[in-house]
Amino acid sequence: MVRSRKRHVQQDLRFPDKNGQNRGRRKGDKRGKKPGRKPKGQRAGSPHTTRPELKPRCPVHVVLRVHPEVGSLRKRHMYRALRTATIAVALRELHFAEGGAFRIVHISIQRTHVHLIVEADHKLALSSGMQGFQISAAKHINRAYSERAGLERRRRGSVFPDRFHQEIITTPRQARHALAYVLNNWRKHREDHSSTTRTWNVDPFSTGALFAGWREREDEPLMWRWRDGYQPLVVYLPRTWLLQEGWRKGGGSIPFRYVPSQPAQSAHARLP
Repeated sequence: MVRSRKRHVQQDLRFPDKNGQNRGRRKGDKRGKKPGRKPKGQRAGSPHTTRPELKPRCPVHVVLRVHPEVGSLRKRHMYRALRTATIAVALRELHFAEGGAFRIVHISIQRTHVHLIVEADHKLALSSGMQGFQISAAKHINRAYSERAGLERRRRGSVFPDRFHQEIITTPRQARHALAYVLNNWRKHREDHSSTTRTWNVDPFSTGALFAGWREREDEPLMWRWRDGYQPLVVYLPRTWLLQEGWRKGGGSIPFRYVPSQPAQSAHARLP
């Protein structure tokens, strides 16, 4: 008599819930929660949706939030770490750019987040470029944090825990507001009242010193001379029409003392 073949039964793997009971659905089950990194904290990053298509003529305003454990980024050792990351991105674009161009045009370092205005050929180039910047920045920030804290082992935790937020710039008015918002963001957070920066007309933790569109310097023949020991962040000159000259059609030059409004008003805000 032929014995029937024993068939292997695939077990249904289930994961314990918060009470330790194996009642949860399988990871990735369409009826359960989707797998993948979830936004964290009260001010979590952008939702995990498909990013919109990006045209080469449109710059992008990007916001990156940092992990609270890292502390304030507006310190000299953190500035140097982020400056090294901008150099890495510039060198990559100069020598090893593949799959589309990506350029950082402006950057502003605040205590808990970083603002960037970038140019990219398409959304994949934007994602790849931002990934390269975040990897380099995280490595150097963790090193600077560890050295400053006197840790024997380098910190290896997350620095940018959430997805970056992006706003695609399509009009001259929107471009002018983005420039003013990023370069003068320190005034919104009242960093211009700090004892170390109150004598500066522009934010030393930004590329404001590289910007040629300040209203108070319209008649000056040359850009100002750096203060002794100051090393500016390394960025590219803009190549899109909106950041080269188009932004001026949105209202003209930008005053030193402008205090930005909320980001949600970016499409309709009026600057002085």
